[in-house]
Amino acid sequence: MDCELCAGAGGDVLWQDGFCRVVRVADAAGEAFPGFCRVVWHRHVAEMSSLATGDARHIMDVVLATERAVRRIVRPDKINLASLGNLVPHLHWHVIPRWKGDSHFPAPIWAAAQRTGIARPMPANANLLDVLKAELSTLNEMP
Repeated sequence: MDCELCAGAGGDVLWQDGFCRVVRVADAAGEAFPGFCRVVWHRHVAEMSSLATGDARHIMDVVLATERAVRRIVRPDKINLASLGNLVPHLHWHVIPRWKGDSHFPAPIWAAAQRTGIARPMPANANLLDVLKAELSTLNEMP
């Protein structure tokens, strides 16, 4: 099987447990949208409905904790949550901070950019890695 999320982390690992991991997206989209994270299920499944009920709750708890951490740290106007998997059919959730007037607003980040050079008052991505790790460390206390 050729699955990039089975073969690699999918970004800079911020937190993980035996079921899933939270990664900071480390590509052009991650640079354009500081704080952009993915929550990736370790085992290769394509759909949420393939998970047992407890596992589905677990990944959603992690998605929500990640959203809360990103909101506290980068203070976006909005968070987009997406689980598409069209190109990579491996269960993962995108946690995407958005700002009014960001490069793609109001379109999805996968659409064509509508503007460039948007400045935002927030920590640089280099600092986000450590800050998000600290914020997400509370997930280790989850049942």
